[in-house]
Amino acid sequence: MAALFIRKRSLHWIVILALVPAAFGLQIGTRPDLTQQQTYRARRSSSSDPLGANKDFRPLPAGASQTILDANGPGAVTHIWIALADNERMALKKVVLRMYWDDESTPSVEAPIGDFFGLGLGTCKPWQSEVLTVGPNCGLNSFFNMPYAQHARITVTNEGNAEAWGLFYDVDYRMYDAPLPKGTLYFHAQYRQAQPTRGVVSDWTYNQDPKADDKTNLDGVNNYVWLDAKGHGQFVGVTMSVLQNQDGWWGEGDEMFFIDGEKLASIEGTGAEDYFQGAGDFGGQSFSYPLSGAPVVGSELAGSRSSVYRFHLESPIPFTSSFKATIEHGNANVRSDDYFSVAYWYQAEPHAVFPSLPPANERIPRLQAVGGPGSPEVPTRAKDKP
Repeated sequence: MAALFIRKRSLHWIVILALVPAAFGLQIGTRPDLTQQQTYRARRSSSSDPLGANKDFRPLPAGASQTILDANGPGAVTHIWIALADNERMALKKVVLRMYWDDESTPSVEAPIGDFFGLGLGTCKPWQSEVLTVGPNCGLNSFFNMPYAQHARITVTNEGNAEAWGLFYDVDYRMYDAPLPKGTLYFHAQYRQAQPTRGVVSDWTYNQDPKADDKTNLDGVNNYVWLDAKGHGQFVGVTMSVLQNQDGWWGEGDEMFFIDGEKLASIEGTGAEDYFQGAGDFGGQSFSYPLSGAPVVGSELAGSRSSVYRFHLESPIPFTSSFKATIEHGNANVRSDDYFSVAYWYQAEPHAVFPSLPPANERIPRLQAVGGPGSPEVPTRAKDKP
């Protein structure tokens, strides 16, 4: 009887926990139980033709902005779909996505639209993960959960020189009758780039050259920085694209995560291809899985291009005062390639002010003369053209 009582009591507590997920750190807006009636109100902000015809887009002239969501809370954005029809070859790098929560003055999300969706090279490549996907003909999708207590505003700005004649979008969101649970964290995403990263040596000639391979790095001082956040929250992932300025394999660099002001990283990896869940330079093959992948994999030549991603949805990395996510560019930072990245995380507001977004023309991937194998006379050597 005692065992039966314990089982009944345990079941009782399971039911209680299921009814109050927010109190135990689960995120509001995650996939609902389809067997239970939902009580939020589903809404959509769309570029559909207001006159009911088939002009389901908004023009986006050079220098113009379009607000694609302006909604009062409490609520949560659950899905964003965007497609661009444009006359600008590098529109994915020149059109900028920004998101503001609760009337904040600086955005919680700021990135070139292509980079936000993992297309940091400025060209389209279909790929699929649990939270970001790119469909055929460059249909851009986000499934990140983005709650807000009072207000949400999402804008798209054309910082290029040519008109994007068609901006198509659907933004699906929920409206709640009750306030967000106390302590709800807000979605953030930040773009960074280094064109180029600055290698600590340039006279190495091959991957295992002792001039490069024997270098050491314990403190990560010269690492490429994905994110340097202040406050409390949790890191959930990164997308990154690489344009090689040198021959050889770009991915020998280790990721290093510094939590709450650490001088030495408490989380350190064994190489970029390992962090992004492949192995051995990905065997030269692309792959795309729910939480990790390399949709673009270039050859080991200067001029080659690669794109990778990793999401920590199974175990976000918490921080209470600060978080710095970095990766070496080559072993001990010996390489000088071009890196373009977006970090994704949730945190309590206010967030630290983001680094200034580089001007549109400076965001375009370009080969750099940096010394080392294959540089600078490399444009005709790469097998991978944009």
